[in-house]
Amino acid sequence: MSIADNLARVRQRIAEAAHGAGRRPEDIVLMAVTKTFPPEIIREAYNAGHRLFGENRVQEFTEKVPSLADLSGIEFHLIGHLQSNKASKAAQIFAGIDSVDSLHLAEKLNAAASKAGKRLHVLVEINAGGEAAKSGVALDSPELESILRAAPRLENLEFRGLMSIPPLTEDPEGARPFFSMLRRLRDQIAACKLPAVTVDTLSMGMSHDFEVAIEEGSTCVRIGTAIFGLRPPK
Repeated sequence: MSIADNLARVRQRIAEAAHGAGRRPEDIVLMAVTKTFPPEIIREAYNAGHRLFGENRVQEFTEKVPSLADLSGIEFHLIGHLQSNKASKAAQIFAGIDSVDSLHLAEKLNAAASKAGKRLHVLVEINAGGEAAKSGVALDSPELESILRAAPRLENLEFRGLMSIPPLTEDPEGARPFFSMLRRLRDQIAACKLPAVTVDTLSMGMSHDFEVAIEEGSTCVRIGTAIFGLRPPK
């Protein structure tokens, strides 16, 4: 099947999951994850009508940028871990950083976005499973509150919500408790009505578990394999 066919099939699955959960399909955004895929693949998805893409590494995407400069209306977000020393470059080439995991990084991004003359859409990444090998703010860490309460002074960042990658389980149902936990956390933050913080985005769910994520309230699913197939070898 072509990338256009795969996109259509994924959108249909999103719609079916949304209807099953009593939700509107149009309230769920599809982010196509193109890490390790060449610009030609991104262009094919773009030609099929897709506009929102996720990349994992600053350097890898930097190399793709010149080949994609002619594609108007396309939007790229960084969804992989970002080292603070790469914040300046990330602020230049991405529309959003969906993996903010420290106040220090948020401050660096704010300064970089100001210098670039832009406002960045950002999500705070939560390490829902407490896994040592994954980045993200731990659920029991005060860092999340520190980041969110700093939002009013980080004027070049637009805090929109949370992102998480739960522990990988063979059964998609294994991710449900983590998705539910993230939704409750989002609701708690919303109830606090913190200044300069909007929590309308809940980015969770990938190719193997996005239907469960939608049932638990995801507003953005990050899909790679189901659209593009297995990643090419490095």
